[in-house]
Amino acid sequence: MFLCYPSVVRNLTVSVPDEVYRQARIRAAEQGRSVSALVAEFLATLSRVGGEFERLLAQQDGVLEEIESFSAGDRIGRDELHRRATS
Repeated sequence: MFLCYPSVVRNLTVSVPDEVYRQARIRAAEQGRSVSALVAEFLATLSRVGGEFERLLAQQDGVLEEIESFSAGDRIGRDELHRRATS
């Protein structure tokens, strides 16, 4: 994803632990990008309509559609569950 900045760009100072920064630099380098570009992209995803909640809801709907059949009576009993846990 390529970000186009509008005419005004704001600077932002963010404090993160050293390990988080190191991993972000590695990830950015793997993608041929800067940490600043990664952060800008992340913040842009937060501002999109629907955002993460809508994505997770769509993912849940997809998983539910894949379930062909379900019967609570098919569940394993307590004794079997405990036997498996101790095996």
